[in-house]
Amino acid sequence: MAYLVLIGTRKGLFTATSDDREAWVLKGPHGLDADGYTAVSEIFATAADPATGQILVAADSPHFGPSVWRSDDLGATWHEPNAAPMSFPQGLPYRPLDYSETAGIDQPESDKTNTVKRVWQLAFGPQEGRVWAGVEPTSLWRSDDGGRTFAFNQALWDHPQHTTWASGGAGPAVHTIVTDAEDPAHVMIAMSSGGIYETRDDGDSWQGVTKGITVDYGPDPEPESGHCIHKVARTVDGTWIAQSHGPVWRTEEPASGWTNVSATLPSDFGFAVVAHPTEPGTAMVWPVQAAMDRFPPDKRIAAWRTGDNGDTWSAWGTGLPTDPYFGNVMRDGACTDGAPDPGWYFGTRCGDVWAAADADGRWHQVAAHLPDVLCVRAIAIP
Repeated sequence: MAYLVLIGTRKGLFTATSDDREAWVLKGPHGLDADGYTAVSEIFATAADPATGQILVAADSPHFGPSVWRSDDLGATWHEPNAAPMSFPQGLPYRPLDYSETAGIDQPESDKTNTVKRVWQLAFGPQEGRVWAGVEPTSLWRSDDGGRTFAFNQALWDHPQHTTWASGGAGPAVHTIVTDAEDPAHVMIAMSSGGIYETRDDGDSWQGVTKGITVDYGPDPEPESGHCIHKVARTVDGTWIAQSHGPVWRTEEPASGWTNVSATLPSDFGFAVVAHPTEPGTAMVWPVQAAMDRFPPDKRIAAWRTGDNGDTWSAWGTGLPTDPYFGNVMRDGACTDGAPDPGWYFGTRCGDVWAAADADGRWHQVAAHLPDVLCVRAIAIP
């Protein structure tokens, strides 16, 4: 079995391949187009479908803006749509992109047009050809042709709670999409300073599901919406684990409420959370100091694992640096590869990427000194 890792950075897409998840061959940055412009693009989202070998990459070019590139042969060749894959409907009421407008700073009327600024998340659905995309400004899009074209989800945009959605520290965006293989019409999304929402009718309607999640950054400690959620994952036994701007939370039924499960973590702040693909109750997080420096606790990089849906957590794996380390893991900077003995992967803002087989528990360096790592995705190739 071979393994492919997609590494999205501030300056392009890198890939790494291995036969044993210990020794890696790194390539990149990849110029997806003939002129190589995408080699310097910010890559905020990638997705890989092991069933078909299809790869999608959201590239934010400083010259041409955002686009979604597709490879049908595991990255050997790349294709870009002939036209922009996403475009807001004409006549849609304008929404501010950042705090400058909501703070009263005047913007020219000519600039007040809803424009896709960045694609933050790509997720394959269980339906053939289905791809969901989370976008900035806060919006959701759906493709039924494998990511070639996307349709705007009006129901989420029109949700009555949208007035409580802020931009967060990085921008107003849908940054997390979790699909459900057992119920294709069920999708969970999360957004910065927006909350968690789910649909059970394939996006025709959306319900906020943040009951019980408390905040310490607003006047209401338990608001109905507007929570700053960093990432959400679902364990194989159906338990949801959410890393917020503060504690880690757990629920078996999101609409019924969430429970704080951060008691045994070195910090309840963080960005990434990843669920084990086959082992019930098992997930991993990468704690970050809540202070604005955003360094790992005690300046030591570590992955923390639970096997009981967050009741207890412990540092997992050997082989990581023991000297002071100053790069944290971003919300999409970690994943598994879905293999029978799954591999865990994470990348840091110091440009390092690490991999560990679940049964072995030893971290091996995939790459070092890359640009700021924004997202990491991996698949096992039979």
